[in-house]
Amino acid sequence: MAPGRGRGHASGRARATFSPTTPVVKGIGDDCAVLRIAPRPGRAADTLVTTDFTLEGIHFRRDWHSAESVGHRCLARGLSDIAAMGGEPVAAFLSLALPRDLTQSWVGRFARSLIGLAEKYGVTLAGGDTAESPGGILADIIVVGSVPRGKAVLRSGARPGDRIYVSGELGGSAAAVAQMRARPRRKLKPGEYARHFFPEPRVELGRILREKGLASAMIDTSDGLSTDLAHICEESGVGAEVSAELVPRACVGKPAREVELELALHGGEDYELLFTAPRGKRISPRIAGVPITMIGHITRHRKIFLMNRNGVGDELEARGWEHFRR
Repeated sequence: MAPGRGRGHASGRARATFSPTTPVVKGIGDDCAVLRIAPRPGRAADTLVTTDFTLEGIHFRRDWHSAESVGHRCLARGLSDIAAMGGEPVAAFLSLALPRDLTQSWVGRFARSLIGLAEKYGVTLAGGDTAESPGGILADIIVVGSVPRGKAVLRSGARPGDRIYVSGELGGSAAAVAQMRARPRRKLKPGEYARHFFPEPRVELGRILREKGLASAMIDTSDGLSTDLAHICEESGVGAEVSAELVPRACVGKPAREVELELALHGGEDYELLFTAPRGKRISPRIAGVPITMIGHITRHRKIFLMNRNGVGDELEARGWEHFRR
């Protein structure tokens, strides 16, 4: 990816808006960005790099999502990945493939929304590219972050006996998608479905969990609780038991109503943090202003069970989002 090479109608706006600041030594204008990353002067750091596609027809539809929502969600996806490692975001690289007939107004609103979220988290847009797309809009975001050396919170650290926690509420984003599919012509109010249209990445929460040594393993709920918990269990070589009645379900719409358990279990794109913590660690019910809920515990066997209030469990199938699933 070559910072500044793109000559499409988005590159000039991004170039004019962002000025390189430390730790971005050199941003847009050369063939590569130059980053100098350290969380504190004199302390070694590991660099985090994540990349995510945002594809029209897969992650959004222009008749359902505003340009502002698409821009916000595009960057939020990458920021959430950095948060899930306990890191601090530093720089972003954005490549856009845009249809010839896309209006300048749409691109401007997309860029302003993405820029607003970047500024909120101190992220510099250090480069990218633009090109013409023969079909829909394609956006590829790369986010670079920093974490003290050896301190990144991995998916592989869960151990039998650890408690399982999740931030916020689940199912709100999936509920919005279900509503739009059921009534394609109805425009949803973003304020009533904020976790879908303008999700807030849990960057500060992830950093605190890492700094205080609270999380033994962590992942964000981009693909859904059932699938993301399965990722932790697979990487850690463990199983889990989740209490159905403890899973925090989002309330959406007006009047506000609680989403179905199925959406909370399998719906993705909530961008909450799912983490495990050793039994002896005290986890506050609210960290960085975000509610934290214990929903189960890690076990030795390799399967995941959903337990009812009587202590009877059924195996929990991973039915969150997966590309190429038929």
